[in-house]
This record gives sequence, C-alpha cells and structure tokens, in this order.
Amino acid sequence: MWFWNRKGASGFSASSTAEDVTEGIDGSGLTAIVTGASSGIGAETARVLALRGVHVVMGVRNLEAGREVKEAIVKGNPDAKVDAMDLDLSSMASVKKFAEDFKSLNLPLNLLINNAGIMAIPFMLSKDSIELQFATNHVGHFLLTNLLMETIRKTASASRKEGRIVNVSSRRHQFSYLEGIRFAKLSDPSGYNSLSAYGQSKLANILHANEIARQLKEDRVEVTANSVHPGLIATNLFRHYSFVTGLVGLAGKFVIKNVQQGAATTCYVALHPEVKGMSGQYFADSNIAKASLQANDAELAKKLWDFSLDLVRRGTNPT
Repeated sequence: MWFWNRKGASGFSASSTAEDVTEGIDGSGLTAIVTGASSGIGAETARVLALRGVHVVMGVRNLEAGREVKEAIVKGNPDAKVDAMDLDLSSMASVKKFAEDFKSLNLPLNLLINNAGIMAIPFMLSKDSIELQFATNHVGHFLLTNLLMETIRKTASASRKEGRIVNVSSRRHQFSYLEGIRFAKLSDPSGYNSLSAYGQSKLANILHANEIARQLKEDRVEVTANSVHPGLIATNLFRHYSFVTGLVGLAGKFVIKNVQQGAATTCYVALHPEVKGMSGQYFADSNIAKASLQANDAELAKKLWDFSLDLVRRGTNPT
C-alpha cells in the first residue's frame, strides 16, 4: 500500500528495515546490551548492530536459545562480536546478577536497548510479587538501567561518544487503564485486564525514558534516553491471541511488519547520527511520533520513578 512506503522527515518509512536505517554506519568500538535478544525483533536488533561492528551482549532468559542466536549471527557474519548472558527481567535477583556479571567484564557500555517484553498474559505475579507484565516490561528494565547508569555515564565521558538508552514501548501505551498507572492496585487481580495491563507497562516504558532524559539533561550528561514503537509484528508476543495468525494470513504484508522492519526503529534510534542529541522523544517508523498525553505527563513520570525506586529498594510490591 502507498502509505507503507511513505517516507517521513528522516527519509525512512514503515517498510524500512533495520539494515536500511543503519546502512553505512560504523558502530565499531561501541558496546550494546540488548535484552530479550533470543527471538523476534530483539534477535534482529542484535544481528544488525553486530553487522555494523557493535559488540553486542544479549541479555536472555533462555540461555540455550540465546546461544543459538549468537551462533546464527556469527555464521552469517564471522567478524561479529556477540555474547549471551542470563537475564530474567521478572526477577530482581536475576537483574542484579546480570548487572554484576556485566560489570565484572570491564566492558564499556554505549547502548542499552531495553527490548524484552511479554504481552497480554493471564494475571500472574512475579517472584517479587509484582504483576508479571509490569515486573518484566518495566520494573526489570528500570532496575537494570539504574544499575548500569554509572557505567553508561563513564563510557560516554571517557569515549566522548554519546550514550543512548532505548526503551521499546508500543502504541498500545495509549490504551492503559483509565488512570494510566494503577499505583494502588498494581498487583491486584480484581479489575485486571490483560491488554490494559500490557498498555500500562508500555506507558511506563515511555514515562521511564522521559524521566531519565529529564535527569540527564539536568546533569548535563552526554547520554540520551528515548522510547520507540516497533509496529505491529507477528512475533511470539501474540501467542495468547490466535486470531493474529488469521490476521497475518488475511492481511499479510499490508498490515503487519516483518521482524526486519520491526527492528528498524530501535536500530535507527540506537545508531543513526541524525538522532544525536535527541532525548525524551518517542519514535515510530524511524521518525519522531506523537505519544499520548499521559505519556507526556512529567508529573506522572516523576511519580512512576519514585514508585519504581521504592519497589526495587523493597525488593517486592509493597501493596
């Protein structure tokens, strides 16, 4: 369809792939962490970053699957620098161990891609007694980013290269619960709606990136934080919704992106020189896009930050 190829201000469109948006960019000397890189757009993000010379550390819950992705990347690109490390974002203990293990490698950290996520699952609690979608999609990434922030700051200062934090969100952030974030009922099964809870976690991803951006600007640190919507992609995120399989069959390429297109916006925001200095922005189809009013609520972002900080300090849901 005509609109699929319509280019935005960046020169890219919804049909652009991750390779398209990074063509000619040299990422040599950069190190990136990509969470959820054992499948889907996370694996493609890792592959394309490695193709551009970035040393990629994949944070994966299934280490065996992560190693298979690593082998596939290296098979296609023998010069690729890729490592796979165990990371379960639904567990604060696992996040802390991953951060400690990464720091022990004494690697720089230029890019943090908070990509991993789960979608629209039945109500469950994490090991830390937090609603599982919020725990995995937001709290785990919030804690990981906090634990690695000093490394990102030091790398940016020492290398004189801009550090970048990218939170993978979704347009579904526009359809959270009415109040946006259910602070008082976060892990209460009453009134739970799987899609609204997913939207809540994706709204949190944008608010998180925006508050990081505000703090970094205040501190005058050369590190940016942005959020992205990858597009509608037929990945295993949809395993609880069989109708998507039928939708793909009916609409195919006219409605749903493939994985190569789905990883494009993440790779664009992570590597493209056009994005230098941009922070606190929301991107879709490799262009700046408009997020919801709630996503742009600075007071809500600050409230979420304080709430999340309390969660990780307690190590459990206080409610």
